[in-house]
Amino acid sequence: MLTGAGRAILLQVAHPKVAQGVAEHSNFAQHPFKRLRGTLDFIYGTTLGTPEESAWVAGGVNRIHTYVKGPGYSANDPDLQLWVAATLYKSALQVYEMTLGPMPAAMQEEFCRESALYGILLGCPEGMWPSSAAEFEEYWDKALAALVISDDAKQICRDLLYSRAVPLLLRPLLPVNRLITTGLLPERVREEFGLVWDARRERLFQFAVRVARLTYPRVPRRVRRLPMTFYMQYFRRRFRAYA
Repeated sequence: MLTGAGRAILLQVAHPKVAQGVAEHSNFAQHPFKRLRGTLDFIYGTTLGTPEESAWVAGGVNRIHTYVKGPGYSANDPDLQLWVAATLYKSALQVYEMTLGPMPAAMQEEFCRESALYGILLGCPEGMWPSSAAEFEEYWDKALAALVISDDAKQICRDLLYSRAVPLLLRPLLPVNRLITTGLLPERVREEFGLVWDARRERLFQFAVRVARLTYPRVPRRVRRLPMTFYMQYFRRRFRAYA
């Protein structure tokens, strides 16, 4: 999920109404990690947390969303909630298959059903989430084709991939993040964001994919889960402090 986080965020704001809400109600440019933390809070808190932790993080997101509204958009719009949830599921699925190979059909169906939780906790009615992986793909293709990349979205993209708010120690990682995030995006979306992509970048991206596919499956699962484990410890400290 960490690898696909940038892709998920850019796909979310590729919807012009989501981009407008972020642009008008977020300090994304000044605090890019705050958006990432919010995404990880929601993903890890809802899927790995206790029922109390899940309700706490969902309640926090929904309280914020109450104020995110303006001409023509609202964060409480079920269609937007469905789209945001869909980007999380689709990004996770893509990164899984990029590193571990095709997800078995039964596992994908289970993952698709479980991912409905993202939308439901955002306030999306249960019946809106696709009932199968095939139905999800139909929804995804139509929703993706309807996206129009706005100027707000392009500015958010620049703020994410070329952030000056990133600590100096982490700035050397920005080119790697740009390569992976850009490579993961659908071609049309990548082009409409105006992101540079050429044969050299494609070769570098495919090399990174091959390295990941050769090495990641051989990493002990306990080691793979270290980022998740550390983040959940951090999440639970905040839960105990503020809940």
